[in-house]
Amino acid sequence: MIRITFLLLSLSTLAACGADGAPSAPAAKPGVTISGQVKVGVVGS
Repeated sequence: MIRITFLLLSLSTLAACGADGAPSAPAAKPGVTISGQVKVGVVGS
């Protein structure tokens, strides 16, 4: 019973991913820029 419930939950989640169709990029707004700095790393002690 748990397997069936998990299977139905998984299938409904996957089906909901494409409910609105293929994803599309938002329209570019003139005069809007994004800038910044990103640092990624691992610190151990």
